[in-house]
Amino acid sequence: MSRHFQSVCFVASPAPEAQAAQEELIRLYGQTPQEEADIVVALGGDGFMLQTLHKTMNTGKRVYGMNRGSIGFLMNDYRTDGLAERIEAAVENAFHPLQMTTRNADGTTCIALAINEVSLFRQSYQTAKLKVEIDGRVRLPELICDGLMVTTPAGSTAYNLSAHGPILPLEAPLLAMTPVSAFRPRRWRGALLPNKVTVDITVLEAEKRPVNAAADNTEVKSVVGVRITQSEDTTARILSDPDRSWSDRILAEQFSD
Repeated sequence: MSRHFQSVCFVASPAPEAQAAQEELIRLYGQTPQEEADIVVALGGDGFMLQTLHKTMNTGKRVYGMNRGSIGFLMNDYRTDGLAERIEAAVENAFHPLQMTTRNADGTTCIALAINEVSLFRQSYQTAKLKVEIDGRVRLPELICDGLMVTTPAGSTAYNLSAHGPILPLEAPLLAMTPVSAFRPRRWRGALLPNKVTVDITVLEAEKRPVNAAADNTEVKSVVGVRITQSEDTTARILSDPDRSWSDRILAEQFSD
Protein backbone atom coordinates (compact mmCIF):
# COMPACT_ATOMS: atom_id res chain seq x y z
CA MET A 1 0.00 0.00 0.00
CA SER A 2 1.42 3.38 -0.97
CA ARG A 3 2.16 5.70 1.93
CA HIS A 4 2.37 9.39 1.07
CA PHE A 5 5.18 10.87 3.11
CA GLN A 6 4.18 14.42 2.25
CA SER A 7 1.22 14.10 4.65
CA VAL A 8 2.96 13.31 7.93
CA CYS A 9 2.43 14.72 11.40
CA PHE A 10 5.10 14.58 14.11
CA VAL A 11 3.79 14.29 17.67
CA ALA A 12 5.94 14.09 20.80
CA SER A 13 5.71 13.32 24.49
CA PRO A 14 6.59 16.11 26.96
CA ALA A 15 10.05 14.59 27.53
CA PRO A 16 12.86 17.01 26.49
CA GLU A 17 14.43 14.40 24.18
CA ALA A 18 11.13 13.89 22.39
CA GLN A 19 10.43 17.61 22.09
CA ALA A 20 13.90 18.21 20.62
CA ALA A 21 13.42 15.38 18.15
CA GLN A 22 10.07 16.80 17.04
CA GLU A 23 11.62 20.21 16.37
CA GLU A 24 14.45 18.65 14.36
CA LEU A 25 12.17 16.46 12.25
CA ILE A 26 9.73 19.29 11.52
CA ARG A 27 12.67 21.41 10.39
CA LEU A 28 13.81 18.61 8.05
CA TYR A 29 10.48 17.32 6.74
CA GLY A 30 7.80 19.90 7.52
CA GLN A 31 4.56 19.35 9.42
CA THR A 32 0.96 18.50 8.46
CA PRO A 33 -1.92 18.95 10.93
CA GLN A 34 -2.75 15.60 12.49
CA GLU A 35 -6.32 15.54 11.22
CA GLU A 36 -5.03 15.89 7.63
CA ALA A 37 -2.02 13.55 7.85
CA ASP A 38 -1.92 9.96 6.58
CA ILE A 39 1.04 9.02 8.77
CA VAL A 40 1.59 10.02 12.41
CA VAL A 41 5.18 9.79 13.68
CA ALA A 42 5.13 9.38 17.47
CA LEU A 43 8.26 10.43 19.36
CA GLY A 44 8.60 9.23 22.94
CA GLY A 45 8.31 5.97 24.84
CA ASP A 46 5.88 3.06 24.90
CA GLY A 47 3.34 4.93 27.02
CA PHE A 48 3.17 7.77 24.54
CA MET A 49 2.87 5.28 21.69
CA LEU A 50 -0.18 3.74 23.37
CA GLN A 51 -1.71 7.20 23.83
CA THR A 52 -1.15 7.99 20.14
CA LEU A 53 -2.67 4.67 19.04
CA HIS A 54 -5.75 5.40 21.17
CA LYS A 55 -6.14 8.84 19.57
CA THR A 56 -5.81 7.50 16.02
CA MET A 57 -8.12 4.48 16.30
CA ASN A 58 -10.60 4.23 13.42
CA THR A 59 -9.10 7.23 11.63
CA GLY A 60 -7.22 5.10 9.08
CA LYS A 61 -3.99 6.80 10.13
CA ARG A 62 -0.91 4.66 10.60
CA VAL A 63 1.43 5.35 13.50
CA TYR A 64 5.18 5.05 13.09
CA GLY A 65 6.99 5.40 16.41
CA MET A 66 10.60 6.36 17.09
CA ASN A 67 12.07 5.86 20.53
CA ARG A 68 12.78 8.95 22.57
CA GLY A 69 11.82 7.27 25.84
CA SER A 70 13.32 4.51 27.95
CA ILE A 71 12.49 0.93 26.88
CA GLY A 72 10.83 1.63 23.54
CA PHE A 73 9.56 -1.89 22.91
CA LEU A 74 6.81 -0.59 20.62
CA MET A 75 9.08 1.92 18.92
CA ASN A 76 11.51 1.95 16.01
CA ASP A 77 15.05 3.25 16.41
CA TYR A 78 15.41 7.02 16.25
CA ARG A 79 17.15 8.34 13.16
CA THR A 80 16.53 11.52 11.21
CA ASP A 81 17.83 10.35 7.81
CA GLY A 82 15.87 8.36 5.25
CA LEU A 83 12.55 8.68 7.04
CA ALA A 84 10.46 8.63 3.86
CA GLU A 85 12.09 5.37 2.75
CA ARG A 86 11.67 3.80 6.19
CA ILE A 87 7.96 4.61 6.30
CA GLU A 88 7.47 3.31 2.75
CA ALA A 89 9.16 -0.01 3.64
CA ALA A 90 7.52 -0.42 7.07
CA VAL A 91 5.45 -3.46 8.03
CA GLU A 92 1.87 -2.68 9.05
CA ASN A 93 -0.05 -4.42 11.84
CA ALA A 94 -3.73 -3.68 12.35
CA PHE A 95 -5.48 -4.95 15.47
CA HIS A 96 -8.66 -4.64 17.50
CA PRO A 97 -8.44 -3.47 21.13
CA LEU A 98 -10.34 -4.88 24.08
CA GLN A 99 -13.43 -3.10 25.32
CA MET A 100 -13.94 -2.84 29.07
CA THR A 101 -17.45 -2.11 30.36
CA THR A 102 -17.64 -1.60 34.11
CA ARG A 103 -20.52 -1.63 36.57
CA ASN A 104 -19.60 0.69 39.39
CA ALA A 105 -20.54 0.81 43.07
CA ASP A 106 -22.32 4.16 42.56
CA GLY A 107 -24.60 2.70 39.88
CA THR A 108 -22.79 4.22 36.91
CA THR A 109 -21.05 2.46 34.05
CA CYS A 110 -17.87 3.20 32.14
CA ILE A 111 -16.60 2.02 28.75
CA ALA A 112 -12.92 2.17 27.80
CA LEU A 113 -10.61 0.54 25.27
CA ALA A 114 -7.36 -1.31 25.92
CA ILE A 115 -4.58 -2.08 23.47
CA ASN A 116 -2.50 -3.90 26.10
CA GLU A 117 -4.75 -5.23 28.85
CA VAL A 118 -7.79 -4.86 31.04
CA SER A 119 -6.85 -5.38 34.68
CA LEU A 120 -8.54 -5.51 38.07
CA PHE A 121 -6.64 -4.83 41.29
CA ARG A 122 -7.46 -4.80 44.97
CA GLN A 123 -7.99 -1.30 46.34
CA SER A 124 -7.06 -1.96 49.97
CA TYR A 125 -5.12 -4.30 52.23
CA GLN A 126 -7.84 -6.92 51.65
CA THR A 127 -7.33 -9.34 48.77
CA ALA A 128 -9.84 -9.20 45.95
CA LYS A 129 -12.45 -11.92 45.67
CA LEU A 130 -13.67 -12.43 42.09
CA LYS A 131 -16.04 -14.67 40.15
CA VAL A 132 -15.02 -15.36 36.54
CA GLU A 133 -17.45 -16.28 33.76
CA ILE A 134 -16.56 -17.06 30.15
CA ASP A 135 -19.41 -16.79 27.63
CA GLY A 136 -21.93 -17.03 30.47
CA ARG A 137 -20.43 -20.12 32.10
CA VAL A 138 -18.82 -19.86 35.53
CA ARG A 139 -15.21 -21.04 35.28
CA LEU A 140 -13.96 -19.75 38.63
CA PRO A 141 -16.66 -19.35 41.27
CA GLU A 142 -14.17 -17.72 43.61
CA LEU A 143 -10.68 -16.39 42.87
CA ILE A 144 -8.87 -14.76 45.79
CA CYS A 145 -5.97 -12.67 44.52
CA ASP A 146 -4.29 -9.29 44.34
CA GLY A 147 -5.50 -8.83 40.76
CA LEU A 148 -6.50 -10.33 37.44
CA MET A 149 -5.83 -9.20 33.88
CA VAL A 150 -6.98 -10.08 30.39
CA THR A 151 -4.25 -9.33 27.88
CA THR A 152 -4.00 -9.01 24.10
CA PRO A 153 -1.04 -10.43 22.14
CA ALA A 154 0.18 -6.85 21.76
CA GLY A 155 0.23 -6.43 25.54
CA SER A 156 1.42 -9.90 26.47
CA THR A 157 5.06 -8.76 26.84
CA ALA A 158 4.10 -5.89 29.15
CA TYR A 159 2.65 -6.22 32.67
CA ASN A 160 1.30 -9.66 31.80
CA LEU A 161 4.83 -10.99 31.37
CA SER A 162 5.93 -9.45 34.67
CA ALA A 163 3.08 -11.37 36.32
CA HIS A 164 4.42 -14.60 34.73
CA GLY A 165 1.76 -14.71 32.05
CA PRO A 166 2.41 -16.25 28.61
CA ILE A 167 3.78 -14.37 25.61
CA LEU A 168 1.34 -14.51 22.69
CA PRO A 169 2.45 -14.15 19.05
CA LEU A 170 0.94 -11.00 17.58
CA GLU A 171 -1.08 -12.96 15.00
CA ALA A 172 -2.50 -15.45 17.54
CA PRO A 173 -6.33 -15.25 17.91
CA LEU A 174 -5.94 -15.54 21.68
CA LEU A 175 -6.17 -13.61 24.92
CA ALA A 176 -4.25 -14.39 28.10
CA MET A 177 -6.00 -14.34 31.47
CA THR A 178 -3.35 -13.95 34.15
CA PRO A 179 -3.75 -13.66 37.94
CA VAL A 180 -1.61 -11.48 40.18
CA SER A 181 -0.60 -13.30 43.37
CA ALA A 182 -3.40 -15.86 43.32
CA PHE A 183 -4.07 -17.10 46.87
CA ARG A 184 -6.97 -19.46 46.10
CA PRO A 185 -6.92 -21.53 43.94
CA ARG A 186 -3.25 -21.39 44.89
CA ARG A 187 -2.01 -23.38 41.90
CA TRP A 188 -4.05 -21.54 39.26
CA ARG A 189 -1.68 -19.77 36.87
CA GLY A 190 -4.16 -18.43 34.33
CA ALA A 191 -5.74 -19.45 31.04
CA LEU A 192 -5.57 -18.92 27.29
CA LEU A 193 -8.87 -17.82 25.76
CA PRO A 194 -10.16 -17.42 22.20
CA ASN A 195 -10.28 -13.71 21.37
CA LYS A 196 -14.00 -13.88 20.52
CA VAL A 197 -15.18 -14.75 24.04
CA THR A 198 -17.02 -12.53 26.48
CA VAL A 199 -15.41 -12.39 29.90
CA ASP A 200 -17.50 -11.32 32.89
CA ILE A 201 -15.78 -10.69 36.21
CA THR A 202 -17.91 -10.09 39.30
CA VAL A 203 -16.41 -8.55 42.43
CA LEU A 204 -17.54 -10.56 45.45
CA GLU A 205 -17.87 -8.79 48.81
CA ALA A 206 -17.28 -5.51 46.96
CA GLU A 207 -17.82 -3.26 49.99
CA LYS A 208 -15.38 -5.21 52.13
CA ARG A 209 -12.91 -5.89 49.31
CA PRO A 210 -13.05 -2.90 46.91
CA VAL A 211 -11.52 -3.32 43.46
CA ASN A 212 -10.35 -0.92 40.76
CA ALA A 213 -10.37 -1.72 37.03
CA ALA A 214 -8.15 -0.29 34.31
CA ALA A 215 -8.08 -0.40 30.51
CA ASP A 216 -4.54 0.71 29.64
CA ASN A 217 -4.33 4.16 31.29
CA THR A 218 -8.07 4.58 32.02
CA GLU A 219 -8.81 3.59 35.61
CA VAL A 220 -12.21 3.19 37.25
CA LYS A 221 -12.52 3.11 41.05
CA SER A 222 -14.73 0.73 43.03
CA VAL A 223 -16.18 -1.53 40.35
CA VAL A 224 -18.63 -4.32 41.13
CA GLY A 225 -18.41 -6.00 37.74
CA VAL A 226 -16.46 -5.85 34.50
CA ARG A 227 -17.28 -7.20 31.03
CA ILE A 228 -14.43 -7.65 28.55
CA THR A 229 -14.87 -8.22 24.83
CA GLN A 230 -12.83 -7.58 21.71
CA SER A 231 -13.98 -4.41 19.94
CA GLU A 232 -14.43 -5.65 16.38
CA ASP A 233 -15.48 -2.24 15.06
CA THR A 234 -12.37 -0.43 16.33
CA THR A 235 -8.95 -0.68 14.66
CA ALA A 236 -5.50 0.68 15.48
CA ARG A 237 -2.64 0.58 12.96
CA ILE A 238 1.07 0.54 13.71
CA LEU A 239 4.12 0.59 11.42
CA SER A 240 7.45 -1.00 12.24
CA ASP A 241 10.76 -1.37 10.41
CA PRO A 242 10.93 -4.72 8.56
CA ASP A 243 14.19 -5.72 10.27
CA ARG A 244 12.56 -5.19 13.67
CA SER A 245 8.87 -5.79 13.14
CA TRP A 246 6.48 -5.86 16.08
CA SER A 247 5.77 -9.55 15.43
CA ASP A 248 9.48 -10.35 15.51
CA ARG A 249 9.99 -8.40 18.73
CA ILE A 250 7.25 -10.34 20.52
CA LEU A 251 8.58 -13.65 19.19
CA ALA A 252 12.11 -12.76 20.29
CA GLU A 253 10.90 -12.14 23.85
CA GLN A 254 10.18 -15.87 24.13
CA PHE A 255 13.88 -16.62 23.69
CA SER A 256 15.34 -13.81 25.79
CA ASP A 257 16.92 -14.31 29.20
